Amino acid sequence: MSTDIAPGAARATLDLVTAAWRTQSVYAAAKLGLPDLIAAGHTAAPDLARAAGADEDAVQRLLRLLVRLDVFTWDEDGGYGNTAVGNLLRDRPGSLRDVCLLYGEEFYQAWGHAIETARTGKPGFEVAYGQSLVSYLHDDADAANRFQRVMQAQANNFAFDAVPREIDFSADRHVVDIAGGSGQLLSTVLATAPGARGTLLDLEHTIPIARAHLERTVGGDRVGLVAGDMFTSPLPGEADTYLLSRVLGDWPDDDCVRLLGNVREVMAKHSRLVVIEMVVQDGHAGLLAPLWDLHLMVVNGGHQRSFGEYTELAARTGLAVERSVRLPMEATALVLTPAG
Repeated sequence: MSTDIAPGAARATLDLVTAAWRTQSVYAAAKLGLPDLIAAGHTAAPDLARAAGADEDAVQRLLRLLVRLDVFTWDEDGGYGNTAVGNLLRDRPGSLRDVCLLYGEEFYQAWGHAIETARTGKPGFEVAYGQSLVSYLHDDADAANRFQRVMQAQANNFAFDAVPREIDFSADRHVVDIAGGSGQLLSTVLATAPGARGTLLDLEHTIPIARAHLERTVGGDRVGLVAGDMFTSPLPGEADTYLLSRVLGDWPDDDCVRLLGNVREVMAKHSRLVVIEMVVQDGHAGLLAPLWDLHLMVVNGGHQRSFGEYTELAARTGLAVERSVRLPMEATALVLTPAG
C-alpha cells in the first residue's frame, strides 16, 4: 500500500485542524482590547501588556502570531499597528468585535460539541448550555443585547447595503420587516423609499434596540414597532413589501410553512416577500453557505436550504419565487409573490 502523501496535503491538513487556535487567538486579542489599545498609542508589547492587565510574555507571543494572520503590523523598532482587520476588531460602532466575542465564547463552546450534533442531530449549544439559544437569549438580557449587536454588525459588513441596489423599493408605501431584529435592514430599505413607512415586528426584548437604531437613522415617525411572535401575532395586511431576513434558516420546514402561510394570508395581490438567506448547493462553489449551514445546525438546529427547497416551501404556501438576486458574502435575496 502506498504511503505517498500528495504535495501540500500535510500543510493543508494542519491548517484545518489548527484553525481553532486562530479563532481563539483573535478572540483573545479582541477580549483584551489590544486593537483599541494600539489605536490609543500603546504600540510596544510591554506597554500593551500593562495596559491590558495581561502577562507580558503571553501578549508578546500572541502579537507575533497575529502579525502573521494580518491582524496587526510590526516594524523593526518593535512597534505594533492595526491592519484593516485589526481595526474591525476595535470597540466602536460598525466593528466586528461583538461578532468575535460571540463566536469566541458561546458559539465556540457550542462547536466544542459538534460531534454530539453529528451523532444525534442535537444542537451543540444545547449540550453546552443546557438550553436552546432562543431560551438562553431570553433569560440573559446582556447576551440578547450583544446578539442583536452582532446581527447588526454582520448586516453592516455583509449584504444589507446591497439589497436596495438590487431590488427597487422606491415606489413602496409600506414595508414590513418580520423578525426585524435591530432594524438595520428596514432602515436601509426605507432610506431608498422616502415615501414609505415601515413596521418592524420582533420579540419584546429586541424592540428597544430597534427603536434606538431606527430613530437614529430614519426617524421614529416613519416606523411602527410591534412586540410580538411572528408565528402567533397578527401581521400587518397588504403592505407593498414584506421582509424576512435570516429567519427561515433557524426553523424546520413545517414552521417555515406556517410562517410563510401567515404572510401569504395578509398579502395583497401586488405584495411581495423578500427572503434573504444563504442558498446551499453541492460541489465546490462557495464556502460560506455550507459553513453557515452547519453552524446553524450546531447552534440552534437550523439549516440553510437549496434553491429547490425554497421553491418547494413557497409552493406549499401559495407563493412563487419570482426572481433570485445574488448578494455579497454568498447571500441571496429571493423575491416571492402570490402564485397565479
